[in-house]
Amino acid sequence: MTRALVIIDGEHYLSTVKDALEELPYEFVAAHLVGGTEKLRGGEDYGVPLVDSLAAALEHDPEVVVDLSDEPVLGPPDRLRLASRALALGLPYVGADFRFDPPALEPFELPSIGIVGTGKRVGKTAVGTHAARVLSDRYDVVVVAMGRGGPAEPEVAETPPTVEDLLALSRSGRHAASDYLEDAALAGVVTIGCRRAGGGLAGAPFVSNVLEGAALAAERAPDIVIFEGSGAAFPPIDTSKRVLVVGGGQSPEVAAGYLNAYRILVSDLVLVIGGGASLAAIRELTDVPVLEARLRPRPAESVDGPVAVFTTAPADAREAIRSKLTEQGLDVRHISSNLADRDALRAELEGVDAETILVELKAAAIDVVAEAAADRGARLVLLGSDVVAEGLDEHLLALAEEAVREQVRA
Repeated sequence: MTRALVIIDGEHYLSTVKDALEELPYEFVAAHLVGGTEKLRGGEDYGVPLVDSLAAALEHDPEVVVDLSDEPVLGPPDRLRLASRALALGLPYVGADFRFDPPALEPFELPSIGIVGTGKRVGKTAVGTHAARVLSDRYDVVVVAMGRGGPAEPEVAETPPTVEDLLALSRSGRHAASDYLEDAALAGVVTIGCRRAGGGLAGAPFVSNVLEGAALAAERAPDIVIFEGSGAAFPPIDTSKRVLVVGGGQSPEVAAGYLNAYRILVSDLVLVIGGGASLAAIRELTDVPVLEARLRPRPAESVDGPVAVFTTAPADAREAIRSKLTEQGLDVRHISSNLADRDALRAELEGVDAETILVELKAAAIDVVAEAAADRGARLVLLGSDVVAEGLDEHLLALAEEAVREQVRA
């Protein structure tokens, strides 16, 4: 019979709880009383030891957490917070009509760092490329990136792809703006592209070929491997260390709530892009460093003359992007946030006249924007982002050093 920690509350009579413990198909080894006093008389004996936290229950070797509580003691936010803590301890969390399991993460033989996020376009790829650039000054780095438009079989990008390479890939019917290509183009390290489909509430992909990509990375025997997630999905790898990227535009209820609390609890460093109200909520959950970070757009090559800029950034970020590029001496004549809307993008391009087009390597960057640039003889330059946060590089290097040391000890 499965050994279980039971979550109970004082809104249930003692006899009701004890009878339920007898009836449910578990061997209950401990109980955690989460609140409620209405039906408590004092001195209740539930027949199992009471523990004051989920972590304290580990000495009783539970294999699952069974939630026998309910409203009003545990509403949905508190219940998901508790589920997140259970998952972070490696324990499934089961209720009357639900079950959450920790994502299955496969062991990996080399030092590794996961770069994961709380959603799509939170700055995860920018952080991944930044980490690769920083670490490659000291280590031989390989990046394994997964995406919803990645290749059917893992592909190795040995050298940074050129715009011509990306156009050829697009014209062959492939997605030429996959995250691994962005990593390869902007970080200048060997990158392995993978794909995934679906994503669970705790980050598990339904289907992926990341394990095959990880095997290709291991064959190269680098010093360290960076595994980059996709959206809110984790690479299914038990990385040595993990960096979580949170979108500053996400409310605290989203960034630190639902099962994003799990993502926070299993991470060694948290970056909140743009800062905001989520910082305090996240710091309440974890003792690891939580840094406020900014993205600073930067062309991958030197640029002169008038430029048009195409991004996936929200419309209300356009002027900030313009300002940051102007500070770098660029003459920005047009800036678009329609890169993920092909119809709007094509219509917009008809009215754009610039010698140089800057474009993020995302969405329709190649099949629409690069093709338009090629048709009119304009220069196309990829637009990346520097990640600016106090102490970030030192934290990344420290995580890499710890990962390498742990591997040596193992």
